[in-house]
Amino acid sequence: MADVARVIVVGAGLGGLAAAARLAALGHSVTVCEQAETVGGKLGWYERDGFAFDTGPSLLTWPDQLRRLFSATGTPLEQSLALQPVAPTDHRFTDGSRLHLDDDLGPGWRRLLERARRIWDATEGPFLSRPLHGPRTLAVLAARPGGLCDIVTIAPGTSLRALAEAHLDDPRHVALVDRMATYTGSDPRRAPAALASVLHLELSGGSWYVPGGLRRVVDAVEERARERGAHLRTATRVEEVLLTGGRVVGVRLEGGEHLAADVVVVNADASALYGVRTPPGQPALLPLAGRTRSARAGLAATTPSLSGFVLLLALRERTPDLAHHTVLFPPLDGLGYDDEFDAVFGSGRRRGRPSAVPEPAVYVSAPNDPALRPNDDSEAWFVLVNAPRHSPHDPRAGVDWRAPGFADAYADHVLAVMARRGLDVRGRVLWRHVRTPADLERATGSVGGSIYGSSSNGARAAFLRPANRSRVPGLLLVGGSSHPGGGIPLVLASAEITAGLVGAP
Repeated sequence: MADVARVIVVGAGLGGLAAAARLAALGHSVTVCEQAETVGGKLGWYERDGFAFDTGPSLLTWPDQLRRLFSATGTPLEQSLALQPVAPTDHRFTDGSRLHLDDDLGPGWRRLLERARRIWDATEGPFLSRPLHGPRTLAVLAARPGGLCDIVTIAPGTSLRALAEAHLDDPRHVALVDRMATYTGSDPRRAPAALASVLHLELSGGSWYVPGGLRRVVDAVEERARERGAHLRTATRVEEVLLTGGRVVGVRLEGGEHLAADVVVVNADASALYGVRTPPGQPALLPLAGRTRSARAGLAATTPSLSGFVLLLALRERTPDLAHHTVLFPPLDGLGYDDEFDAVFGSGRRRGRPSAVPEPAVYVSAPNDPALRPNDDSEAWFVLVNAPRHSPHDPRAGVDWRAPGFADAYADHVLAVMARRGLDVRGRVLWRHVRTPADLERATGSVGGSIYGSSSNGARAAFLRPANRSRVPGLLLVGGSSHPGGGIPLVLASAEITAGLVGAP
């Protein structure tokens, strides 16, 4: 059992708030410091003229993670939030066909779904719900009864794309599987086959929405953290994690104030914490120390995740036959989907030259929610395309999204792409609000606007992702840039792991 600890949580994103709620419920003294005026991090919110938009995640899967959080910290989830199931995503292709993940797409698809289920069964416990111990995690897995079979099922050296192509002949079906890699900001040609588990998770657990917007999730977790006794300080920027004798002793705030702590939980981007790939002149939150050398080296060896270019569209009139979630795929002949990943990551024929995607897949979230629109003859759309990171100083690492006129011109291009694929709303736009990777970096501190910190590109990526327990005593990490990764459910899993590492007094 641990002593009652003074805990400072740096960052009030969902991971930080969930960790704060769990730690406060255990009896620790918890203070959360958030640089912004409001909490939420990437689960942002935008309102104007009666229209309202989630500006971050728009899809909730694996709701059991939310239920676990609320059960562990007080009353059940259902007393705070009303989850609403939504129909599977409508995937539209340029040949006019439309597919859903729950369609029966033939025997190869059924075999792939069974493989995805077995991958989930093999990975959920040892990989997603517990601290990761580097490559020796595989050795631990292999030592369990049936462990060698599990490793064969996971196929650590196989890419998600290769797994899909081994089961599927139709390029549309392969594209559906490729899409799972983007949930971790990754390239399906380099991401591991284990990401097929996302397919199983979405089909078995369903897709969910919270009336009023997914921002309500943040509000509910914030309220739970306060109820359990956590103290939240917004507009409070942490400039340095303080060490004495090689262990954490607190933080220094902008303006010079010091806050003492026994434990510091960092919900900021791990790259900002360790000073990896940060803009010139931006110091790391953590002083350089020998204990952090391996973490810095591991993070530097990863590929940063992709970012996103967002259009918030206030539209007049309603769109017939529109699902809650829609994906408009690019033409799959020729370069097909690969051109998008080459452009985002500067790979393939675009090696070393990331660029805005010329023919992106376009994701549209259009909740039929009266709370998000001023009247019943209007719609609020969140439109997202994958995009390279913001990198004004190094064109080999990304794009300068602040170049004059660039973002607006690309917004026009995305609307034109949507029109060519059957969703032409250009004559219905009352106004639009553009959010680029540069805006995401500025608002959340995510280096380059990488949505998920590091990607899952490469067989070793999961083991190079920063661990929840750093090698600096008293320093823990939580959130999408640390283990087990990004997205609402994994961030909540990260908070549970981190709180467990502190323990109960």
